[in-house]
Amino acid sequence: MTDAKAKAVGGGVAAVALAGVLALAAPLIQKWEGVRYEPYRDSVGVLTVCYGHTKTVQAGKRYTRAECDALLAQDMAEANGYVRQCMGVPMLRHVEAALTSAAFNLGPKVVCGSTLQRKAQANDWPGACAELDRWNKAGGRELRGLTLRRADERAMCEGPQ
Repeated sequence: MTDAKAKAVGGGVAAVALAGVLALAAPLIQKWEGVRYEPYRDSVGVLTVCYGHTKTVQAGKRYTRAECDALLAQDMAEANGYVRQCMGVPMLRHVEAALTSAAFNLGPKVVCGSTLQRKAQANDWPGACAELDRWNKAGGRELRGLTLRRADERAMCEGPQ
């Protein structure tokens, strides 16, 4: 097999793996984000639309389902990019999906430079998954919805019991 062919096959396998991770993460993200087609302010005042999208939001615009689905796909891919870049170690799909959901909601800080990252890189996956519980605050205060979301992400991260 030529180098170009091997690269193409490897890229195809990576794309399938990514699709599997995002297919696991999407229902969790959609459950906790909900969908709103008109921009609104979230719990800390950030202009938000669709499934928790916060970048390039146009105040006063009504978004279509297709636009929201496209924004969700872009935002999940971005969140997963942080997970893959910062974890730097192989992960089971359910772990990667749970961390993608967390990074989608919290940004890269949950997986980049965190205790969660250090535990994962030390192959302490139970400890890394347990760290999700600590990320339940917004604006400096604990929010019940975030506590429940982190519990769902932790359960996914820990896998079937």
